[in-house]
Amino acid sequence: MTAELPPAVLEWIAAHRSGRVVSVRGVGGGCIHNGRRIETDAGYIFFLKSNPGVPGDLFQAEGRGLELLAGTGCIRVPAVLAVGADFLLLEHLEQVSPHRDYWNRLGRRLACLHQACADRFGLDHDNYLGSTPQPNLETDDGYVFFAERRLGHQAELAGRRGLLSGEEVRRVEALAGRLGEWIPEQPPSLLHGDLWSGNLITEERGEPALIDPAAHYGWREADLAMIALFGSPPETFYAAYREIIPLPPSLRERFPLYNLYHLLNHLNIFGSAYHAQVGSILKRFAPSTNYSAST
Repeated sequence: MTAELPPAVLEWIAAHRSGRVVSVRGVGGGCIHNGRRIETDAGYIFFLKSNPGVPGDLFQAEGRGLELLAGTGCIRVPAVLAVGADFLLLEHLEQVSPHRDYWNRLGRRLACLHQACADRFGLDHDNYLGSTPQPNLETDDGYVFFAERRLGHQAELAGRRGLLSGEEVRRVEALAGRLGEWIPEQPPSLLHGDLWSGNLITEERGEPALIDPAAHYGWREADLAMIALFGSPPETFYAAYREIIPLPPSLRERFPLYNLYHLLNHLNIFGSAYHAQVGSILKRFAPSTNYSAST
């Protein structure tokens, strides 16, 4: 049973006098990494993410993101216990049924998180969106940051891999150059960065908790858009968020612009099944690049 665990994890458990491992159980839900629940005879429970095939700094970057979110005190995230090149050992959050006020509480706590602002967009280190490198080179300009470090980066990857045509890459670039026409100015707020429904969980009291961040300082509307990408939260969520940070009525009209980044990333990770959704957004916001054949 313990033979399947990284030696460094067993060493950490022993060094912290947490007992002898008596149970290792696989946990579903992850698309990329292996998840396991570890229990000891002393009653401790841990959550282990592992993947021998990832870049050596991936789990370290995720751990730093969790610590950044935890430092705000706004919302629960699992505590980081140990990090290795191929694993991340975390506090186990026992998931129960959501509290009846779950969405209201999530709205207020996410708004609290977004009130943590920086002077510049980005982060002092790069990290990952899923398994895709996420460049975070800091800049004063949010439009440049989202155009180059987000949309341009993903489109370039997809073009190199043959997942987007040259014309489609140019259309993404054209759209990125016009972001200021649709997106209002926003301060660089601390974001979870990959806030789809699978990364919203409960903890032992039924309270909201977040996992698997791609944390950075960016446009707060991007987190709100991502929550709605694979299923919209109830209006009570937005109403609670609005109690702390006002939201313009045109917010939902911009969701596809923010979510183009995530759909391009899904295209790069999972393949052509996401091409139609990318194409639909390009058709709406960038129907033509207006490039001549000589450019």
